[in-house]
Amino acid sequence: MFKEFKAFVMKGNVIDLAVAVVIGAAFGKIITAIVDNLIMPVIGILTAGVDFADMKVVLQQAVLDGAGEVVTPEIAIGHGILINAIIQFLIIAFVIFIVVRFINRAKDKAAALSKKKEAEAPAPAPTDDVVLLTEIRDLLKNK
Repeated sequence: MFKEFKAFVMKGNVIDLAVAVVIGAAFGKIITAIVDNLIMPVIGILTAGVDFADMKVVLQQAVLDGAGEVVTPEIAIGHGILINAIIQFLIIAFVIFIVVRFINRAKDKAAALSKKKEAEAPAPAPTDDVVLLTEIRDLLKNK
């Protein structure tokens, strides 16, 4: 059973998937930093200083005691965090689209170049066996 598990784990697809997950997680952190620190402040300026991360609908206000300590925290729906997540998703999807588009164009150019080289290459000379069989065919056809 251990040998089967080891063979499964060492397959190329599983290792490739693990690498993709790790790189994807790191890429997600980069995108989160870009969205939170670069894009959202600019959008906040464009929307008169509104920070989407702070946007929420308060369902129940926090209850404070006489000293100002929070007895019961507020209950709120943080729809601004959802807006940030949607923006992050759109950025990631756009970047992946650009990368896949670049890879597909590179593959298409490579395939076109390969076909062009094949078309330009002269046909190989027939082997002795093919020449002999062709002569035999022609002789039989003429009889």
